[in-house]
Amino acid sequence: MTGYPDSYYAATAVGVRDYAVLQGDRRADVCVIGGGFTGLSTALNLVEQGFDVVLLEAERIGFGASGRCGGLIGSGQRKDALETEEMFGLRLSKELWDFAELAKREIRYRIRTHDIPCDLQSGQLVGIHKQRYLGWAQELADVLADRYAYPFCTVLSAAATRQYVATDAFLGGLYDSEALNLHPLNYTLGIARAAAEAGVRIYESSRVLSYSQTDPARVMTDHGSVSAAFVVLACNGYLGDLEPRVASKMMPINNFMVATEPLGESRARDLINGRFGVHDTRFVVNYFRLSDDHRLLFGGGENYRPGFPADIASFVRPYMLRVFPQLADVAIDCAWGGTLAVTVNRLPHIGKLEPNVFFAQGYSGHGISTATFAGKVIAEAITGTADRFDVFADLPTRVFPGGTWLRYPGMVLGMLYYTIRDRM
Repeated sequence: MTGYPDSYYAATAVGVRDYAVLQGDRRADVCVIGGGFTGLSTALNLVEQGFDVVLLEAERIGFGASGRCGGLIGSGQRKDALETEEMFGLRLSKELWDFAELAKREIRYRIRTHDIPCDLQSGQLVGIHKQRYLGWAQELADVLADRYAYPFCTVLSAAATRQYVATDAFLGGLYDSEALNLHPLNYTLGIARAAAEAGVRIYESSRVLSYSQTDPARVMTDHGSVSAAFVVLACNGYLGDLEPRVASKMMPINNFMVATEPLGESRARDLINGRFGVHDTRFVVNYFRLSDDHRLLFGGGENYRPGFPADIASFVRPYMLRVFPQLADVAIDCAWGGTLAVTVNRLPHIGKLEPNVFFAQGYSGHGISTATFAGKVIAEAITGTADRFDVFADLPTRVFPGGTWLRYPGMVLGMLYYTIRDRM
């Protein structure tokens, strides 16, 4: 597909539209920079409140992680409820949990309201790869049921887990029946269509070069500009050097996926007994699910430098075969990578730069729901109701050691440590 990297999602995209390049000068109430989950959610929620919104995308709508990710939507934050309770106490932990549940509700609402054909499915299984995590699974399920009114997680034995997923890589599992998964590019394209039809002026191939720290701000591209009372930075791993004040608090990393050849319905169901998503408990996580045409979509492996491996399929295939050695005879039809952003504490970095610039980034692999909700709370803050925005803005976010210059070597050393732990 023109303008999109090769991927299974691009090959099966529905409803692609071409949006004009920004030419000349425009005025708006809000200029949103970035055409992924965050930017589109912000723009759609604002235009529904009567704001005049321009959205600028450097490439195509959903070009980045929003159109290339695994499509899994877990419950809660990237840190589980046991961790957020330990970090912040029960009250704030429950508030963050409730926000994540509202994010899932928002996604369901948007898909239903705007009739988005994105293959929404329910269920997610966490495959446990270490004995000591078996106790974690039971504790988390009990705490969610007792303190978070969430009785939807079931702890599985190794044998029961194999009834769900045909692998010996898992010692047990935790199945969440209310988690979700979807076709991320089609969801993104559907939200863009809804935003455009509601009045958002979307421009593609309109990379932002700079913006002024004034009120109103002036946002500059190669061929035009936008003057706006508010600017929203919704760039995540593609922020580059556009805003150094927040760049050092997240780090872009690259993650990779493959799509196998069609397995046929019988072999696919023998592999995974349903259309739910799966990920494991490794620090460098493996994640996978079945497509509607009976392929395995498998994500595994990362790198921490600009650029992707020359042969992504060969890079990911060993990760896939460690989980499913029975797929040694299966061809890979498509392989791709994408760039996401992580924070030091793996919680989202959402905030405001005075006087009129909002940002959200660092979803750490939990982006579909968190970014969707980030856009909603940024829109609320711009319209004058900042209560939920302030909860996120008050979360602690550390600068990566060494800032933007030395964060990559530090990350490589850190990931080497956790990779060794994963294998022990």
